[in-house]
Amino acid sequence: MKIPTQNIQHLTKENWDKANAILLKKTLSEFAHELLIVPIKKASKSYSISSPDKKVEYTFEANILALNHWSIAVDSIQKTIEGKKSSLRLLEFIIEFKDTLGISESLLPMYLEEITSTLYSTAYKIANEKYTSKNLLELDYQKIEHAMTEGHPCFVANSGKNGFNIDDFETFSPEANAPVKLLWIAGHRSKATFTAIETLNYQKVLEQELSAEDIALFKNVLKSQDLNIDDYYFFPVHPWQWFNKLALIFAPDIAENHLICLGYSDDEYSAQQSIRTFFNTSSPEKFYAKTALSVINMGFMRGLSPYYMESTPAITKWVADLVENDSYLQQKGFTLLGEVATIGYRNFLYEPLGRSISHNKMLAALWRESPIPKLEKGQDIMTMAALLHVDQSGNAFVSELIQKSGISAKAWISHYLEAYLSPLLHCFYEHEMVFMPHGENLILVLENHIPVKAIMKDITEEVMLFNGEIPLPEKAKRIHIDMKEPLKILCIFNDIFQFYFRFLSAILSETKTLSEEDFWSAVADCIHEYQSAHPHLQEQFKKYNLFVSEFDSCCLNRLQLRNNKQMLDLADPIDSLQFVGKLTNPITVFSKKLKSVPAL
Repeated sequence: MKIPTQNIQHLTKENWDKANAILLKKTLSEFAHELLIVPIKKASKSYSISSPDKKVEYTFEANILALNHWSIAVDSIQKTIEGKKSSLRLLEFIIEFKDTLGISESLLPMYLEEITSTLYSTAYKIANEKYTSKNLLELDYQKIEHAMTEGHPCFVANSGKNGFNIDDFETFSPEANAPVKLLWIAGHRSKATFTAIETLNYQKVLEQELSAEDIALFKNVLKSQDLNIDDYYFFPVHPWQWFNKLALIFAPDIAENHLICLGYSDDEYSAQQSIRTFFNTSSPEKFYAKTALSVINMGFMRGLSPYYMESTPAITKWVADLVENDSYLQQKGFTLLGEVATIGYRNFLYEPLGRSISHNKMLAALWRESPIPKLEKGQDIMTMAALLHVDQSGNAFVSELIQKSGISAKAWISHYLEAYLSPLLHCFYEHEMVFMPHGENLILVLENHIPVKAIMKDITEEVMLFNGEIPLPEKAKRIHIDMKEPLKILCIFNDIFQFYFRFLSAILSETKTLSEEDFWSAVADCIHEYQSAHPHLQEQFKKYNLFVSEFDSCCLNRLQLRNNKQMLDLADPIDSLQFVGKLTNPITVFSKKLKSVPAL
C-alpha cells in the first residue's frame, strides 16, 4: 500500500519558512521593479509597504541597483499585523495585496495554486541540495542542470506544475531528477505527420533513437493485432501524458486502432529545466526528446502543436543555414541545437473547435540535437541559468567560476560577453533576427572555466525575423514578425539587459565579485567593439541605438497576473506584452568610451 506521506518529507516548518522568505524577497523585488508596489523609504536603506487596509506592514532593507533592481536582504524582511510581528507567508502576501496587484477574483485561486507549487518546489530544493556552488565546478552538464534552483529569474510563480500530484513530482520533475523511460506509441499515418530536415528520414530517426530490440518489440505489438506496420509512425510521449490525458481524451483513437501503446524504450532520460524536454542519459549523443505535457507551468499549458511541428524542421534548416554561412557567427563559435525531426498527431474531433486550444496540443514529439557531439576536447558545457545560481549558504556559482578560472572578473565577463552578447548583436543588426536568449535557453561552452562560445536551443518557437525583405521557405514564413519599429530594439533591452543582465550584475555586485559600473562598462565595450568592426551597419546602429538614456520596461509578472492560464496570445504575442514605466539605461554613460563608428 502506498505510504501517503513518503513524498512530502521536505514539507517541514523550517524548510517552509525558508522557502517563503526566499520567495517573498523575490516577490518584493520583482513587484517593486515592475511598479506593482511602491515601497516607502523610511531611512537610508530601509523601506516599507502597507496593505490597502493598512493593517499589514512589511519592512525590509534594500539597495536599488541599475535597471531599478531591488537588492533586498532576505534576513531584513519583517511583517507585522496591527503592530504585532507575524510569520512571512507569500500566499498571505498575495491575498493581502490582491487589489493592488489587480488580479481578478476568478484567476486568483489558480495563481495561488501556482505560487503554492513554486513554494513546494523551493522547499524541496532546500531539503535536497546536494552540491555547493564550489562543488558544481567539478560536475558535468546534467548534474549542473539539476542543481539549478531559481527557474526564470523574473517570474515569481515560476516552478508551478499544476496537474502533477506528489508522486508525479518525485517521478517527473527536474528538481527530483529521477531517471525516466519514455513511453512510445504508434500513430496512424492518416492523422500523424512526420517531418524532418533533408538529411534525416523517419527510418534514420527510429534507428538512432531506439535499439534494434526495441524496434522489433514494438513492431511485434502491431503484428500481434494484425495491423500493418507501414501504416504507423512510432514516437515517444511523456508517461504522465499517456496516463492522465491521452488514454482518456484519445480513447476513440485507441478503440479504433489509430493509436497503439507500444511500451517503454530501454534508454533512460532526464527531465530538463523546461520540464517537457528530456536528455538521453543512456546515450548522451542521441537527440533530446521534447514531448507534449498538459501541465500548467509559468502561465502556459505546456503542449506541443502538431501544426507547428510540420514547419519546425524547415525553420531549423533556414536558421541553421544562415548561422553556418555567416563568417562572424562562425568566428564566434555561435551555433544552434537544431530541432531536426517532428511528429504531430491531429485530433480531428477537437480540431473544428480551434487549432490553438489546449486539446489540440496534446500529442506531438520533437527531436532536438544534443550538444555533446558538438564539443571539442577540453570543453565543458553548462546551462547559462547556472550563472544566476546561488546555493543555500549564499555562495554564487558565477563567483566560484571566475575565481577558478584564474583571470580577473572583468576579463571573465568580457569573454562571456564575446561568446553570448556579440553573436546576438550580430543576429539583430546584420539579419534583424532575434531569439529568446534567457538562461535556460542557452548552453555555454567553457574551457578552463572560461566561456568560449554559446549554443542556442529552443529555436523554432521563439525565433523572430523582422526583415520582410529576406525570402523564406513557405513553411518557415511564420517566423517573420511585422513588429513596430520602436519595439524591435526592446528585444535586446528587455530580453537581455532587463531579464538577464540585471540579475547577473546584481549577483556580481552583491558578492563583491565585480562592481555594477565595471559590469555595464564591459557590456558597453562589447557593443562598441562590435560596432567598430562592422562600419557597414552604421545606419542600423543609429536607428536602433543601444546607448539611449532610457527604454520601456516590459513587465512579465503583470502578464501572469492578468492571465495566468495563457500569458500571451500566441497568434499575436507582441500586442499582449505589458510595458509600464521607463528604465534608465546603464550603458548610456559609456556611450563615448570608444571612438565613434567610422564612416563608410
